[in-house]
Amino acid sequence: MKFKPNQTRTYDGEGFKKRAACLCFKNEREEEVLLVSSSRHPDQWIVPGGGMEPEEEPCGAAVREVFEEAGVRGQLGRLLGVFEQNQDRKHRTYVYVLTVTETLEAWEDSVNIGRKREWFTVDEAIKVLQSHKPVHAEYLRRLQLSCSPTNGNSLPPGPPPNDNYPHYSAPAPPTPTVLGSSCR
Repeated sequence: MKFKPNQTRTYDGEGFKKRAACLCFKNEREEEVLLVSSSRHPDQWIVPGGGMEPEEEPCGAAVREVFEEAGVRGQLGRLLGVFEQNQDRKHRTYVYVLTVTETLEAWEDSVNIGRKREWFTVDEAIKVLQSHKPVHAEYLRRLQLSCSPTNGNSLPPGPPPNDNYPHYSAPAPPTPTVLGSSCR
């Protein structure tokens, strides 16, 4: 299991742990997504992401976590949304899209905990994540909806959240509005 000494957990005003993650894609077509092995369950795949540090912006935390966990750098794209997990963990995760431009041979988590990474098609990734990380699978479903040719570049209309970010709750998210979404 991954252990970070002196890690400070940060929470928002509603008691949710603040997290950030990236859907890392091989290219701008967003057809293949990079997943990493879980530190708790090395035989399971997850979307790279983690807790935000004090005074850290969500986009900075997302890029840092992807570098630590997946050993990649890239072009940070749009904010896909803010996803809430209410049942047991009370997490609020800012999820971004990142196009990978650099892949390291060895990176922090590969050396320290033996973390692995693998490319999956979006549909394969949803199937792999659904059983043990349904919220992570939901990130990819929302990506598919936001880029669907049947509805342009946005999700069906709904009331905008008060902080200008689209919010989703798991397992049954409300119909959100994606602000500033630009599908490639």
